[in-house]
Amino acid sequence: MACENNLIVKQIIDLYDQISKLECLKPSKNVDTLFGQLVSTCLPTDTNIDVTKMSDEVKDMRSNLIKLCGEAEGYLEQHFSTILGSLPEDQNPLDHLNIFPYYNNYLKLGKLEFDLLSQHSSHVPNKIAFVGSGPMPLTSIVLAKFHLPNTTFHNFDIDSHANTLASSLVSRDPDLSKRMIFHTTDVLNATEGLDQYDAVFLAALVGMDKEAKVKAIEHLEKHMAPGAILMLRSAHALRAFLYPIVDSSDLKGFQLLTIYHPTDDVVNSVVIARKLGGSSMTGVNGTRGCMFMPCNCSKVHAIMNNRCKKLMIEEFSAIE
Repeated sequence: MACENNLIVKQIIDLYDQISKLECLKPSKNVDTLFGQLVSTCLPTDTNIDVTKMSDEVKDMRSNLIKLCGEAEGYLEQHFSTILGSLPEDQNPLDHLNIFPYYNNYLKLGKLEFDLLSQHSSHVPNKIAFVGSGPMPLTSIVLAKFHLPNTTFHNFDIDSHANTLASSLVSRDPDLSKRMIFHTTDVLNATEGLDQYDAVFLAALVGMDKEAKVKAIEHLEKHMAPGAILMLRSAHALRAFLYPIVDSSDLKGFQLLTIYHPTDDVVNSVVIARKLGGSSMTGVNGTRGCMFMPCNCSKVHAIMNNRCKKLMIEEFSAIE
């Protein structure tokens, strides 16, 4: 197993060497091929590789690789958001989201996060904030279209161009154009209003290193409402070469509820926590929203592959 793990890490290092020499990370045949190979190499979860215990050299490579992945992901979203926003005026860009290569992954991730939210909250959220929404706010779109038809989504991004592209995607949709709001700001500068959201989603690439990630979480803890839900993206096993890891120790001031590690082609792990000091029975400011209704579609535990349940999901009662 050690030899096999060393071989996999060597493959990742080789791919990193090739990617780091690229002149541009915008979508192209070579860029798409290399990142496709990287994702395929990092997908297996049946490994005991722990990136936090590797050599400093490998850790530095991983940190740089995550930044390269984030840059390439941004270019990919810009590329397809521009294409969709350029469709004829009589076409709704949201009807053509399947041209985005990872759209099906977002459908699966959105369903998973909705199930987790339903499991840990008694009421449908009235307002959700998504921090780091980017030029293709697919999580907000998927949740709004398929799971939360009466919820308003406030999307925060530091990049004004990203928000312009994202706004263009939903502007022709009679429903989402009214329920998707975009804010151009650094989340660390956002203070007033964060306590108005029933749930806050933090994108995987907000906080590209541990220090920045913890700083963002600490800011949200300071300004979110007691009892509000925090949903974060993390990574597990080899997938941690692609995205930052969120540890339970990073969530001071929150009750950690669940960490879920997918074993399919959904790359991100999902972490869900609740701001201490509130109740799951009420929304922000003590208000009660509509109740989540029982659903025959797959609840989060029904999604679990029983033979992998121990690996995939960890549940917690509280954080000391």
